[in-house]
Amino acid sequence: MPFKILRVAALLTFTLASAVAAHAPDAAKARPHVRLPIRVMTFNVRYPSKDDGPNVWAKRRAVFVQTIAAARPDVIGTQELFASQGADIVRALPGYAWFGRDRRGGHADEHMGIFYRRDRLTLIRHGDYWLSDTPSVVGSMAWDANLPRTVNWGVFETRDPARRQFVVFDTHFAHRDEDDGARERSARLVLEQLAPIAGTLPVVLTGDMNATPDSKAYHILADRLTDAWVAAPTRRGPAMTFHNFTGVADRRIDYIFTRGFTPVRATVRTDHVGPRYASDHFPVVADLE
Repeated sequence: MPFKILRVAALLTFTLASAVAAHAPDAAKARPHVRLPIRVMTFNVRYPSKDDGPNVWAKRRAVFVQTIAAARPDVIGTQELFASQGADIVRALPGYAWFGRDRRGGHADEHMGIFYRRDRLTLIRHGDYWLSDTPSVVGSMAWDANLPRTVNWGVFETRDPARRQFVVFDTHFAHRDEDDGARERSARLVLEQLAPIAGTLPVVLTGDMNATPDSKAYHILADRLTDAWVAAPTRRGPAMTFHNFTGVADRRIDYIFTRGFTPVRATVRTDHVGPRYASDHFPVVADLE
């Protein structure tokens, strides 16, 4: 059943049940348990490099916006986002807001920007940390990585009568072939930070991990979290996600991991207009209950 129909049906069911519960002796206790799906996207934007020729941001910006509009995610974890790109996206899609600092603690470099639909979610609080031995030190690096790497996170509450809370973490692991050790340490640190930040709340982890499913970094995460693509009973699109603007992907490095959610559908979107793709990565989308 399409996501829009699922959501409308759930809301109609809740409205009817609430009308009955309002006349009960204890309406609060009579409030029904409602399962509304949350649609999550992870999307490496590809920073606005002047060296991308026909794939510079100005020429693919419209395709990028169209891809998000077609998918209609409730929350998006992005990587390589520059502030100017974030401004372009919310200007075209004003129903979204986004937050996050760049990897050096300001707004002039790459962000792990988290976007969310303001009509569906309320941002309760947010923060970030660095993938290093000193995670609270802005711009810190470690484990021989050549760039600062961060995790951006936010606690959200659904804007429905159930008012359920969950936490989204968004990250981008080190990218070089020789960075296996940094990716493994990053995966362990991400898991260590779940409890202090999320407690027992449901968790979504989005990111470009620069690690394939046969890597140790992937297995560190997958041993504790659920890979939505693997767990979803319905999958659409190719499993591979990095295609370098060719449309033919050869690596699976973009993921949505979860805790406390049930993945019901996962899609790797390959939207394009002629030869123009939104990014050099395909976005991954998951519907979670």
